[in-house]
Amino acid sequence: MRIPKGFRETIERVHGAAGREWLRRLPQLVSHWRKRWGLELSAPFENLSYNLAIPGRNATGALIVLKAGVPCRELETEAAALNLFQGAGAVRLLDQDVIAGVLLLERIIPGVPLHERQAEAEATRTAAALMRQLWRTPPAEHSFPSLAVWFRAFERRQVGGGSEPFTSGLVVKARRIFGELDASTEKRVILHGDLHHDNILFSAERGWVAIDPKGIVGDRGYEVGSFMLNQLPTGASDSATTAILAQRLSIFSEELQISRERLGLWAFCHAVLSALWEMEEGNECQDTIRLARLIEQLIL
Repeated sequence: MRIPKGFRETIERVHGAAGREWLRRLPQLVSHWRKRWGLELSAPFENLSYNLAIPGRNATGALIVLKAGVPCRELETEAAALNLFQGAGAVRLLDQDVIAGVLLLERIIPGVPLHERQAEAEATRTAAALMRQLWRTPPAEHSFPSLAVWFRAFERRQVGGGSEPFTSGLVVKARRIFGELDASTEKRVILHGDLHHDNILFSAERGWVAIDPKGIVGDRGYEVGSFMLNQLPTGASDSATTAILAQRLSIFSEELQISRERLGLWAFCHAVLSALWEMEEGNECQDTIRLARLIEQLIL
């Protein structure tokens, strides 16, 4: 099995020695699950990030995707979220072994991402409709983390100091705003947690379908953050980018019945959090910081 070079490098950078060991064992792991579930597998998808995804067919001939990653909490909450959604607006989970970091998913056909099929305003409205469809009241007993867990990254940065690119107090401001937003949340729901354009695919059978949910409990307003930061024109001026961000905020506010200011504040907090995550993983974060500042100017 050929493992794409970029995927291998990402796993080694993010997971270190554990990632290298997982990559070494990956062909044997895939062979085990192929036999256990009676799968016929093709070559892995090329555009991989943190998990291996291999298309194929199961024993009945149905189209599937085998998803495998270094075992972690994130894969556990993805499986839990998909079990909760039960295919309503989301890809169906067919089988799983979260201890081993393996999920068996239906394959979405044709699987065209949102930005390739709809223009800007229409795509934003589609995303909003999918958000409303996915949100669930948390079960009485569940293992989903809260947004407060994710935003502990702010505390890590506080301990680590204020070196560039965060010398201006951006994290301090975002941390304060997050505290105010979280404290004023009236209703917490199960969020997708990463609902951007590439995680919304078109199904000829079911329409628009979400993939790769994170499964997080929090304020509905947080959900727009990932969408706000994605599929913006490369090299566009600040004014052109700001116009798109402003339009998205207005549409989301109208469609979700959440104040534009509150959505903007959540998007600002998410942008700063995303920049911190990028920096922690050794990735470039300057563009995300730029977007955080543009959103900040829109609503602060």
